[in-house]
Amino acid sequence: MSPINLNADLGESFGAWRMGDDAALLQVIGSANIACGFHAGDPVVMRETVRLAVANGVSLGAHPAFPDLQGFGRRVMQLSIKELEATILYQVGALQAMAAAEGGRVSHVKPHGALNNMACADEAMATTVARAVKALDRELILLAPAHSALERAGEATGLRVAREVFADRSYQPDGQLTPRSQPGAVLHGAQDCVQHVLRMLDAGGIVTTDGQRLPTAIHSICVHGDGPGAVAAAQAIRRALEAAGHRLAGLPELV
Repeated sequence: MSPINLNADLGESFGAWRMGDDAALLQVIGSANIACGFHAGDPVVMRETVRLAVANGVSLGAHPAFPDLQGFGRRVMQLSIKELEATILYQVGALQAMAAAEGGRVSHVKPHGALNNMACADEAMATTVARAVKALDRELILLAPAHSALERAGEATGLRVAREVFADRSYQPDGQLTPRSQPGAVLHGAQDCVQHVLRMLDAGGIVTTDGQRLPTAIHSICVHGDGPGAVAAAQAIRRALEAAGHRLAGLPELV
């Protein structure tokens, strides 16, 4: 069976406010991208999420974002190179501390929200992100959207790069995600997500809204953990992947 990774963004609760069903998702996925406190999460949530992930044998990833707690990290911000590098180092380092306390190890980094979207289109920002990750630990895997500037920057920097596609997001003809403000940007039904994933795996690449095929290796599939149907979608996708002959694996096994 060919290995493939299923990942989700977790640890996005904050204080008494809860988001998502992390415990259920951690029984389905192979890798967790854990919020580091800048767009969501707090120290207690971070540590509890790490503990649950380790207990479920799920590989750990840091999910750094712009300092935008009110906007859930989805608002565009303009940071200097110095600020952006330090922001990433600060967040990943915090999760590394939580992982060490729970007997785990952070193995990958996946930027969140607007930071990720901007780094996918902006070569200079992508290079800054990749350089910050490498400065912290050159063994870290950069989980980057396929066909993105972030993917290219990771490779140019010498990082291990895992190429990701999204189960619940549609793609524009240039390979970028359809903006959430546009109709059809987000797929809500579990079966719609399954069909979208299988279509891309069968095509050997991203399939855009206009039917184009953009060839790429696909190492990981992301299911967003903040929606009400996240667990059902993840379970359906896992069943479909296994039925198609895939074996779920953690990211370190794949790249």
